[in-house]
Amino acid sequence: MVFVKFFKYHKCYDLIPTSAKLVVFDTQLLVKKAFFALVYNGVRAAPLWDSTRQEFIGMLTITDFIRILQMYYKSPLGQMDELEEHKLITWRDVLKDQARELISIAPDESLYDAIKSLIENKVHRLPVIDPNTGNVLYIITHKRILRFLYLYIHELPRPSCMNKTLAELKIGTYDNIETAKGETLISDALKQFIERRISALPIIDEEGKLLDIYAKFDVINLAAEKTYNNLDVTLKKALEHRNEWFEGVQKCRLNETLAAVMERIARAEVHRLVVTDDQDRVIGVVSLSDILSYLVLRPVGLGRWAKVQTPEASSSIEEEELGTTGVSASAPTTPTESKPEISLISLESFAEETGNGE
Repeated sequence: MVFVKFFKYHKCYDLIPTSAKLVVFDTQLLVKKAFFALVYNGVRAAPLWDSTRQEFIGMLTITDFIRILQMYYKSPLGQMDELEEHKLITWRDVLKDQARELISIAPDESLYDAIKSLIENKVHRLPVIDPNTGNVLYIITHKRILRFLYLYIHELPRPSCMNKTLAELKIGTYDNIETAKGETLISDALKQFIERRISALPIIDEEGKLLDIYAKFDVINLAAEKTYNNLDVTLKKALEHRNEWFEGVQKCRLNETLAAVMERIARAEVHRLVVTDDQDRVIGVVSLSDILSYLVLRPVGLGRWAKVQTPEASSSIEEEELGTTGVSASAPTTPTESKPEISLISLESFAEETGNGE
């Protein structure tokens, strides 16, 4: 329960840096320019602002980019005119059955609530919205939550589960693991991402040994390199651009402890580790979502542990004083006087910065 109490004690506000840049897209922005702007600003998603309704209506993510490519792609020689001409609002209208309402959280809600919302809604990004102004202050992700936890990890009591292995704790996915080969086409990989609702594909050789990984984030390079007109390219070819800086796939073994796995994810700043056996064959994937779900939802009997609630999970955490529960009450928190200065990047400012104001 240590981590549950820690995350119940800290607010979403505590995660917000004192200075940050937030990219916001107006729904009148062209689809093509929106994804160029994601690349230009080095972000993976952005809130969508509807100037007519004067409110945020959703998030533009790389998954949206994949769906757009799937819908408009015809052949390697065909031009994707719709991608060049359509506005974001048009795209949302086309996919109105799949476009979900914006899921958000208030800055004074707990990080426990944020984790619960991320996992239960199966989203990777949670906008923090000021209820008074309606402004988006920050985007919470699994990775940012883990990074925040690691600021205090050595001040917290160490639960026994941290010394147990992945095999003992049964954390991760080990059945029907989706993989790809170097010869797999980008178009087929995109289909796997959408149909199987996964965020990465381990790339294996003929013996099932791990060679590389193709993640959803890699798809954004199609926009960066303006190569989205040809999706009949192999993953091996598509990944050549990163060979100079890529340090290899982050992986782990079933006999490694939860503490070691969390440390590796935190240091590498990745969303997942590929689990391999002694011959380096892919046998599973353990994600940040898996870990946070185990640490935070399992003790209180939520998520897939809803029917196996432990006796201690039924006690009221809210009634306990943090200083008496074994979690350090003296751990510093973000001072409430220090409001972050958010720089909003709209379609006008993007056009000015890049010269793409046509």
